[in-house]
Amino acid sequence: MKDIYSDNAGYYFEQYQKLDFNDVHGSWLKHLPEPNGLALDIGAGSGRDAAALAKRGWDVLAVEPAAGLREKGEAFTAGLSVQWMDDSLPALNKVRKLGFKVSLILVSAVWMYLPEQEQERAFRILTELLSPGGLLVITLRHGPSSDERIFYPVDPQQIKCWACHRSLTHLLTVQNDDLLQRPLVSWETLAFTLPDDGTGALSLLRHVIVNDNKSSTYKLGLLRALASIAEYMPGIVMGRTDEWVDIPLGAVGLYWIKLYKPLILEHDLRQAPGNRGYGFNKDAFKALSDVSGLDMRIGQPLDNALAKELMNAIRDAVSTIKGMPVKHIFWPGSGGERPVFHVRRKTVTLMPPPKRLDKETLARFGYFRVPMALWNCFSQHNCWIDPAIVNEWVQLMRGYVPTHDIGHLYQTLFQQEAKRDTSLLRKCVTEKQRDNHPVECVWTGRRLTRKSTYCIDHCLPWARWSNNDLWNLLPTTQQANADKSDKLPSQALMEQARERIITWWEIAFMGSSLEKQFYTEARTSLPMLKGDDTLENVFEALMLQRLRLKANQQLTEWQGMKEKKRL
Repeated sequence: MKDIYSDNAGYYFEQYQKLDFNDVHGSWLKHLPEPNGLALDIGAGSGRDAAALAKRGWDVLAVEPAAGLREKGEAFTAGLSVQWMDDSLPALNKVRKLGFKVSLILVSAVWMYLPEQEQERAFRILTELLSPGGLLVITLRHGPSSDERIFYPVDPQQIKCWACHRSLTHLLTVQNDDLLQRPLVSWETLAFTLPDDGTGALSLLRHVIVNDNKSSTYKLGLLRALASIAEYMPGIVMGRTDEWVDIPLGAVGLYWIKLYKPLILEHDLRQAPGNRGYGFNKDAFKALSDVSGLDMRIGQPLDNALAKELMNAIRDAVSTIKGMPVKHIFWPGSGGERPVFHVRRKTVTLMPPPKRLDKETLARFGYFRVPMALWNCFSQHNCWIDPAIVNEWVQLMRGYVPTHDIGHLYQTLFQQEAKRDTSLLRKCVTEKQRDNHPVECVWTGRRLTRKSTYCIDHCLPWARWSNNDLWNLLPTTQQANADKSDKLPSQALMEQARERIITWWEIAFMGSSLEKQFYTEARTSLPMLKGDDTLENVFEALMLQRLRLKANQQLTEWQGMKEKKRL
């Protein structure tokens, strides 16, 4: 299928453009969710439908496997809020790695390319990508192929049956003649909506957070660690299938340490009733009492002393995690027979000490397996999952020691592991200015001289996604930084600033001692960063993370400064 569409891209582009979006899809437009959100156009072809949706105010991820047709579609939608990706059903591997859900999925004139044995899997994956209240539209072609393309049978009743099993609500079925007037060809449109997430993940989390028996705060600590990793470090995933996501066990141990270090070592807050100790609170953990969260960020270089203590502390933490919360979290109704999480530990070799805290170092401890539906839930809904966990955590600690001030307990749990920090980037800017390297505001192109009052901006806003990685810190004028504030830069603005951002990365980090840290942080925090370490790849991954944040948190976009403000 790829070859015929790429080899004849011009012909098919013109054929698709002959048809008006409203004529093809008018039957279901009244069911479009409000407000406009993120749409996934699978088999986007010429970009006709993606462009029409973008003009209606939607952000569109257009998926098209045929390179020649995709190139024409990209050109046709240039300047619109449409981002293109090479991916295809049934697996949609690249789309799923982004870790977000969408409000609209359009599968137009695609289903007949799927062999019958692949259709149920494709439908299941589509439902897992759909957000609650979202709309799924599938158009089915009936009739033979008139050329070398192979079409497989389509069964609308079977699709409706799968929808029922996945808790989707059937909205409409509409039959239409072929608008190109091809003999023996007709079309059928099916539309469905999802009243809940359809996976059981939300119910499981509600059960564990609120209803499950707890002899300590450990179950909450594990959930909070996993939710933080899913939201802030999507690039740390080591492997995934349709059912599972594997992450380094050491990453779970590291976040566990970050969560419990201030509670136990700084504030001496009980995490279990009575006076019993904690299995991970050993000499190595205690040795980290004066270590800043900044020094335990993934990507940071490690000296031998810190590496030794941190590796030992992580080893003790993962031992507690496997022996306690993992062992006692089960799927509701399974009678304690179906554990939710699985751990595969490795014998850890601590010598020689690692030189950098990276994915490979954390994988030395083994792998932690999370159900795919739960991982997606953490990634997409942590903005409300985290407060729910914190609230229950406070109630448990208050139960252990009733005299605790409840406000103090909330404050300690919301304590940032690492504060907003731009000092390293300020040092970089100063050095480049001193060496007469031109440094520009990435948003306006204005030259930042040694006498300028400049700011370091978090490209993806710190208030919405706390990340101090080198790739996320950009030099700007004071006016641009204030105007942007905590808003998310729009896709159009990012494209305008692409060259300036990449140039800044090039002069600030490439060929320096910070280059390895730059790429290590990017591979961990950004989704879909390809194997080659190139600045273009980092920028493309940044664009996908921008889209992910907008979809998951519905952030306000910044379109850039008006001309009068740039003077």
